[in-house]
Amino acid sequence: MRRERTLPTPADTRALGAELAELLRPGDLVVLVGPLGAGKTALTQGIGDGLGVREPVTSPTFVIARVHTGGRLPLVHVDAYRLGSVADVDDLDLDVTVADSATVVEWGQGLVEQLADEHLEVRLDRRDDDVRTVLLVPHGSGWEGRLAAGRSRAGQASGQAPTG
Repeated sequence: MRRERTLPTPADTRALGAELAELLRPGDLVVLVGPLGAGKTALTQGIGDGLGVREPVTSPTFVIARVHTGGRLPLVHVDAYRLGSVADVDDLDLDVTVADSATVVEWGQGLVEQLADEHLEVRLDRRDDDVRTVLLVPHGSGWEGRLAAGRSRAGQASGQAPTG
């Protein structure tokens, strides 16, 4: 799986989310980083689609966390924007659900990394022309291996050698 991408449309952002969903396992933590409007919720919607979540995945801004079931594994979607500290995260008891679910946290950088031994950081940005860019940053050898394996599969499927 390519670590850097340009995502011209929200549909492209959701498609990347669906690709990431194929790599997710119970206990995974994905931390989404980026400014308002960068595509964090659209990416999570794609993850939900890829996992087979039946209900709509919407931003949990006002409820802070939503659990979506019915797919290959539960999706815990967290918006940490209103959380000010690691203690606030601890109050959510996310560590209770993280082992059995894929947990995706918007605005969680510096607050939630302690929930898992490894995590995938997804850095999203929105350019002036409204095109999104993404950088996948694995934290841990497990994510390094999964992204490399995904990149290898993508190259085989297209008949081309994988690129970085």
